[in-house]
Amino acid sequence: MREIVLDTETTGLDPDAGHRIVEIACIELLNHLPTGRVFHRYVNPERMVAADALLVHGLDDAFLARHPIFAGHADELLEFIGEGPLVIHNAEFDLRFLNAELKRLGRPALACRFTDTLALARSRYPGAQASLDALCRRFAIDLSAREKHGARLDCELLAAVYLELIGGRQPGLDLAADMGAQRGGGIERPMREPRPHVATAEELAAHAAFLAKFAAPIWLAG
Repeated sequence: MREIVLDTETTGLDPDAGHRIVEIACIELLNHLPTGRVFHRYVNPERMVAADALLVHGLDDAFLARHPIFAGHADELLEFIGEGPLVIHNAEFDLRFLNAELKRLGRPALACRFTDTLALARSRYPGAQASLDALCRRFAIDLSAREKHGARLDCELLAAVYLELIGGRQPGLDLAADMGAQRGGGIERPMREPRPHVATAEELAAHAAFLAKFAAPIWLAG
């Protein structure tokens, strides 16, 4: 099963107020595990970054001005996502921004299915903190590289959190898969001697003696 973990950074909190995407990242999962395929782009938002947002991600106006606008990334982004369901933390936020950007280009809104890991975490751990940082700490996922928010790093962390939220990696499965791959995809079994399919003379005699004990066996009636 193919899924896409997605995250964005923005100039502010509300696309309806004109705020835009400044960074977007996607990581491809296959059977819930990263495949190594990544989409990561910085985006010129064509407006200034709000001070509060700058404190969160550290992407300033001068840096972003050197990158293409969203229209320059749209086709590649949509091709990468394809029809795979999305995995997003606080999905409403990112999808509102993505769909606002697509609307500016006259494109339809994203129609793919999605899993909101924020809602999933709140369902599994009612009353507990459900931020990405809190979930990483809960599952002992290394946060040392996360000095500021960044779409690609946050996707990598979310991929690890998502795996834990849906039950975690079961020990032994990877080893079994690796062994199967090394053996050409098959399973080796120990060789056994073929079993005889014809009764021996001793077995036939014993069977006849057993049947002789029945006075009127039903299988001879008729």
